[in-house]
Amino acid sequence: MFGPLQQLIMFVLTTGCFALEIWALVDCLRRPAPAFTSEGKRTKSFWSLLVGASALVGFLGLEPPLGWGFLGLTALLVAIPAFIYFADVRPAVRPYGFGSGGSGSGRSGRGTSGRGGW
Repeated sequence: MFGPLQQLIMFVLTTGCFALEIWALVDCLRRPAPAFTSEGKRTKSFWSLLVGASALVGFLGLEPPLGWGFLGLTALLVAIPAFIYFADVRPAVRPYGFGSGGSGSGRSGRGTSGRGGW
């Protein structure tokens, strides 16, 4: 009687966690690398690998018909790096915008109006 309801709940939870992991990975990959170290966070490579591995395991843990569903609640626990990224790292690197860190995408342009003078 409760089996289909439990399967539906696990499907929603694992799919939601996987979507969050993908969002964190895409956001991390789009941020400029110097933003991470200048804000005192670990490197972009570290966060990309950590969140990418989390997304891979999250994909494998998706409930059928999307994934294998063999991980159970572990599929929910592997979303922790994505939660940490969104709670700690993303707010710190967000002011840097997206891109390679070239002109116009860093904090160096803050406070200037582009008009010259005061």
